[in-house]
Amino acid sequence: MPGRSAEVPDSARKSDTFTGQVWADPVLPATDGVVINTVFFAPGARTFWHHHEHGQILHVLAGSGLIRSEDGPVEQLRPGDVVWVPPGEQHWHGAGPGSYLVHLAISLGTTVWAEEVAGATGAGPRPM
Repeated sequence: MPGRSAEVPDSARKSDTFTGQVWADPVLPATDGVVINTVFFAPGARTFWHHHEHGQILHVLAGSGLIRSEDGPVEQLRPGDVVWVPPGEQHWHGAGPGSYLVHLAISLGTTVWAEEVAGATGAGPRPM
């Protein structure tokens, strides 16, 4: 039988791999290496650096935020944006300093977490 949204656990506050206040609500039970969460970031909150084995899709639902790939600039996220992060690409994402962010995150395969993002803007080089 397919997974149903009524079978998912309640919202969970995230802290081990996030900076600031972040809550994740599973949309469906994790199945076949696919994890789907609606994620709320308080202003200034963000993920640590990470990558996904088979990539990630982010669909911005509300608020505004930021995303950055390891070798790229910090880019804006706005409601309606859909972002594809290719497999293995180190990146981070989260709310901007003056707004919350809500996005649907579809993570494909294993997520590999790295270090916290340095600096208030996350624009500096990734620490090694």
